[in-house]
Amino acid sequence: MVVLTARYECKPGTSEQVQAALMEMKSLVQKESGCLLYLVNRSLENPDVFLLFEQYENEQALEAHAETDYFQRLVKDTILPLLAKRDRELYRPL
Repeated sequence: MVVLTARYECKPGTSEQVQAALMEMKSLVQKESGCLLYLVNRSLENPDVFLLFEQYENEQALEAHAETDYFQRLVKDTILPLLAKRDRELYRPL
């Protein structure tokens, strides 16, 4: 199993667009056979910050997720240009 956390800090004025894209992404990712959990969180302290918590069966499932058409469209083409900062970390549950 592999866990991915991603922290997105939006450029000013773009957080609602990012949220809409993340919610569409969430609805699509949850249908992937290798995706065990996909949580989208918005900061209570700073509404321009989102935290994603994703859990996949294995690294191959995570790689397959990143190769989907909707990942390319929603994350690469839509969300990333709207971010001021993006931090990602991979974990393995103990």
